[in-house]
Amino acid sequence: MSKKAMVMAGLALLGATACSIDPRDFETEPVEVATSKGVVTCQLYTKERVTWDRAIDRPDNMSVEEADDVCRAEGARQLG
Repeated sequence: MSKKAMVMAGLALLGATACSIDPRDFETEPVEVATSKGVVTCQLYTKERVTWDRAIDRPDNMSVEEADDVCRAEGARQLG
């Protein structure tokens, strides 16, 4: 097998492995974060997966993007 073929096979294997990661396997207990607009309930993940943190409940006057930002900030704060 050529070096190029080996690299391509390795990349294909890596891609297939990455797709099998299920965020639910990394979930922690949801946390509530108080903001000036109300309470945001966040689904946080392990400390190594802060970029996955997201809002699962938010005040009506807050966008999904803003609520998700609150949760990522809380994950980063806990990462400390």
